[in-house]
Amino acid sequence: MTIAENAADPLVAEAVPRPEYPRPDRDRSAQWLSLNGRWRFTADDGAPASITVPFAWETAASGVRRTWLEHGVYSRTVTVPDEWAGRRVVLCFGAVHHRAAVSVDGLPVGEHVGGHSSFEFDVTGVLEPGRPAELTVEVDAPADKREIPHGKQRSIPRDDYDGVSFTPTSGIWQSVWLEARGRTYVADVSVRGDSLTGFDIAGELAGDAPGTARVVALLEGHETVLPVAGGRFEGRLEVGSPRLWSPESPHVYSIALTVGEGREADRLTVTGGLRRIETRGEALYLNGERLYVRGVLDQGYWPETGLTAPDGETLVRDLDLARELGFSLVRKHLKFEEPRWLDHADRTGMLVWAEPPCPSRFSPAAVAGFEAQLPDLVRRDGNHPSIVIWGLYNEEWGLDWDIPGSPERAAAATHAYDLMRSLDDTRPIVENSGWAHVKTDLVDWHYYDEDPRAWAENLAALASGERETFEVKLSSDFVVDKSFYGSPGFPRSGVPILNSEFGAGFTSLERAWHVRWQTQEIRRHDRFAGYIYTELTDVEHEMAGLLDAHRRPKDWGGLNPADAFAPTTLVVDLVPAHAGADIAVPAGPLTLDVHVSHTGRTPVTGTLHAAWGASGSRGLPAVAADSRAVRAEPFRLSAAVPLTVPAPGGPARLHLWLVAGDRVAARTFVDAAVVEELNRRGGRD
Repeated sequence: MTIAENAADPLVAEAVPRPEYPRPDRDRSAQWLSLNGRWRFTADDGAPASITVPFAWETAASGVRRTWLEHGVYSRTVTVPDEWAGRRVVLCFGAVHHRAAVSVDGLPVGEHVGGHSSFEFDVTGVLEPGRPAELTVEVDAPADKREIPHGKQRSIPRDDYDGVSFTPTSGIWQSVWLEARGRTYVADVSVRGDSLTGFDIAGELAGDAPGTARVVALLEGHETVLPVAGGRFEGRLEVGSPRLWSPESPHVYSIALTVGEGREADRLTVTGGLRRIETRGEALYLNGERLYVRGVLDQGYWPETGLTAPDGETLVRDLDLARELGFSLVRKHLKFEEPRWLDHADRTGMLVWAEPPCPSRFSPAAVAGFEAQLPDLVRRDGNHPSIVIWGLYNEEWGLDWDIPGSPERAAAATHAYDLMRSLDDTRPIVENSGWAHVKTDLVDWHYYDEDPRAWAENLAALASGERETFEVKLSSDFVVDKSFYGSPGFPRSGVPILNSEFGAGFTSLERAWHVRWQTQEIRRHDRFAGYIYTELTDVEHEMAGLLDAHRRPKDWGGLNPADAFAPTTLVVDLVPAHAGADIAVPAGPLTLDVHVSHTGRTPVTGTLHAAWGASGSRGLPAVAADSRAVRAEPFRLSAAVPLTVPAPGGPARLHLWLVAGDRVAARTFVDAAVVEELNRRGGRD
């Protein structure tokens, strides 16, 4: 239902924002009622008397736009449809930050703590079909967020991450809805297809008779009765002719579950995919084939609506934009993104690195709050085949930047890994993204550097193992050396190593320039299992996006990012000078060595071409000045191929491209222009 049906209440007799069914991966959309829209709202600071759900009260879209409000009370009249008589009624919340106390007609029905996890209450006994009732949600959202999981929300008192934090998200910020379910119903279900031949399914029942109910699963026309014991069911669903899920072929299976019979039966459709993600030595494998990560970091913020997408189309459009820019994976940063977003990733083949928000100070309470989210995360999102990596802590946030110097903090990271492994043993887990690893399935690293020579040299040393530390600027006056490893005992080989944050440049033109040269240096080293560029879009004051906050392209200086982030790329043996002038204009013939980095399943053979074009030109020249044959094996940088071109006679753009068969398989360029010395007149001695 997309229009609120409680017309007697003027606050809700209007079109509903975010009207789409919130859980397409666990579909009960045959009988549901959206509770999004206008609610009455009371707060101590004289905030407006109404608020628009599901937008946080800090946002313009909510109609309240209050920051540092710590307490608010939502209320509205709800009426369960008459046709739901005889069924159980469940009240569902996508997310409420941070503590929610829910009541109906003054009768408490439940509380929930945790700003990102979904929750629900069975309200069958207090919401009767056809009878209006008063639904109240009282929310506490502490300004002091240091010990609670909050990700990149700003806190008072200010914490160490204030410079990279954004406007807080408080109150109801994901959809609220009612569902009609069977008298005995599926309360939770896990579907795992990592065997590649069928699904292992398990779940919990609730309602009238969870211990004796009959559960039937229907998959591709075949019914399977699932054994029930102690209110739980589990079983195996074989697939006759398995179709594996992959980015190239994202096949999603639908499993219809029925509990009981007749009108009072519960009916639910859950989705899943047959795919296996694993590590083998220093490489990642998807369905037994080598996987190279070409990812982008995405924080999921929008200018007028904060962490909540303004509409369903905008929510999933970010995944399509990431694919258009050349990426195969999205790292959703410090946020449980909506199930609809994950469902779109499943259906379109985008890989996902999922991670929860972190606290920002270490304490027993902070550790407990962080770990309390993990079962909720796995329960809600574990069925999605698109999720191939679980992240946990980020850069020792909530661990005071001190895993190497604190056995307690190292133990907290290790315990989080062990807990997550006990919840889901089908995916690689990163216990502390960025540096200082003590127990992880991937050694990932965050490294930012504005100097192209230092970037190239340090990457070479990190890839070879010659060094394992790199400089990290934690604030304007606090620079430290961070390491891949948080303890001497962590193995220095045999675990995949990949970058999970990089990028540089102040202007959009500089950032595009660094995209070209920094990405090629990562691709130069076969030891690395991939990268994650920071980031997809701007967020408030953070202007590091390929796109601005409204998802509009920036000035990329003639670069198509999809070329830099492609499965097959060109690597040029060159340390560039600066944006717009990679090299000085050559006075005579120029020879450059070019390599091919290829991550396909089979070798690529073709011809490398080089030719000058006008400065800033985008189209490839019609005639090449030099052409050479090349062959590149998968996941192995090709030998250098020298390409020679005459002097251009002035500023120009040297286009380099690889033709394989009848298509351009890879391309890049080198800009020749006047290389000016930096102006430092008037500087202090």
